[in-house]
Amino acid sequence: MSLISHSRALLRLGGSLARYSSSKSAEEIKKLVTNNKVVVFMKGVPEQPQCGFSNAVVQVLRMHAVPYEAHNVLADEALRQGVKDYSNWPTIPQVYINGEFVGGCDIVLQLHQSGDLIEELEKVGIRSALLDAPPPPKQPQK
Repeated sequence: MSLISHSRALLRLGGSLARYSSSKSAEEIKKLVTNNKVVVFMKGVPEQPQCGFSNAVVQVLRMHAVPYEAHNVLADEALRQGVKDYSNWPTIPQVYINGEFVGGCDIVLQLHQSGDLIEELEKVGIRSALLDAPPPPKQPQK
């Protein structure tokens, strides 16, 4: 086999391998989700979410004053597919607490509305700022 033929064969093989490794590995994702207590895979960045669902998750976490690590899946297609494969969840955003997949926007909103998010955060040593917020003013009785 000539050097050119050999090079072409390697290029074809490389292209085939690239298609099979077009997402981050489970090991790489596991490192990301265990790096911080709360991790969010989102479209955009917290300062500028690129979809309403990502924005809603950011707003909920902001209300609770939760420190978290965010990963912009729009900047890395391999990460976008890899996190979907890792969680077996088809949509973004995805939220992880203490390395465990919590869910997407709808689940985070439900946890917030029910008060369960405060409990989940407390389990990992994060105190929600909502616990320190003053109570809402009482409505005058008629």
